[in-house]
Amino acid sequence: MRDPRVRIVRSMLPPVLALLLGCNPGGAAPFPTSPGAAPEATMERLREEMVRTTIEARGIADPVVLRAMRAVPRHAFVPEPLRPHAYDDRPLPIGEEQTISQPYIVALMTALGQVRKGDRVLEVGTGSGYQAAVLAEIGAEVRTIEIIPSLAAQARAALESAGYSGIEYRVGDGYRGWPEAAPFDAIIVTAAPGHVPQPLVDQLGTGGRLVIPVGDVYQELKVITRTDEGISERTVIPVRFVPMTGEAQSKDDR
Repeated sequence: MRDPRVRIVRSMLPPVLALLLGCNPGGAAPFPTSPGAAPEATMERLREEMVRTTIEARGIADPVVLRAMRAVPRHAFVPEPLRPHAYDDRPLPIGEEQTISQPYIVALMTALGQVRKGDRVLEVGTGSGYQAAVLAEIGAEVRTIEIIPSLAAQARAALESAGYSGIEYRVGDGYRGWPEAAPFDAIIVTAAPGHVPQPLVDQLGTGGRLVIPVGDVYQELKVITRTDEGISERTVIPVRFVPMTGEAQSKDDR
């Protein structure tokens, strides 16, 4: 059954396909940067406009997700020279050939995961820390794994500076998840393997949702749910994320 809080406006997909990039190291158009920090009131106004025009307007109605997206300061997870663009609905580079996902995709994946306060959630691919911040803002019990040590340290510093304590961190390959902390109510993966990692499926609790981009050149965002009857899978939209490296990549290359 489709979650009524997530309404994908399929008629809008062709003209905005380029905007459905989750993490795209080469897909964003060049843009100017400008120095200096905008006043917090300006950032709040831009954040509200972002939620209203690029998230609510495209069919995401989950009030829990919308509140979190309004609360989390995305600019705190963006390199300082790019902060004037922090509330644009597009990915931005964060170093190490990685990007922060566009806000719409973060909101969509969180809504598809049906994340709620107290849920045990695993994020695979900490990246900038922004998705982890949204999950923590909701009140989830968050564990996050990042394979690139410098990004893991950068994200942890940003999260702690923004006041998000209580998150558990791991540096390493997220392909096999965090088995000793399973089962999870939701697992959100922010890099694309060529196949669905079975260890992540195995770590879902009953009713748990795995939200994951899958594919290489052509990728699809999938939701895999563990039910009393078994595993169900559905495809949501086409996306483009950076590839999942480590064990996922070695298995895909076989």
